[in-house]
Amino acid sequence: MRWLPFVFAAGAVFWLIELTQFAAIVAAPAGRDQLRQALVTAGVSQNVWTVVIVESVIVAAFELSAAALHAAAYFGLRRLRSWGWVAGVIVAAGWSLILVGIGLAVVAHVKRSSGLIAVLGWFVLILLVRVGYAAIAG
Repeated sequence: MRWLPFVFAAGAVFWLIELTQFAAIVAAPAGRDQLRQALVTAGVSQNVWTVVIVESVIVAAFELSAAALHAAAYFGLRRLRSWGWVAGVIVAAGWSLILVGIGLAVVAHVKRSSGLIAVLGWFVLILLVRVGYAAIAG
């Protein structure tokens, strides 16, 4: 258990490195053009630059929130705070859903995004059913 906070610290560093790499791609004109070309190839024909900006903001927000959750888990677990454990469970649940989604995609021979959507969809459905049941049982 003494090494557990350092796993979350490594996760925070990983997401900060990912954010730095993505920021470098977005900052460089060649990187922005590469993102635009990927969207055009995918079939986006109108407002391509708007889609690039929206996609960039979403990716940056995701990477910042992942780094913040990992950092919260690290500092919370180091001081043995309850919110540290909550952040750790949220991070572990997120990684578990991602890994199960990738595994489902590999086994079912579908795109990785389809496997992730299926797993996250079932997770949300089960979560909503449990919340609804708790609200009714009151």
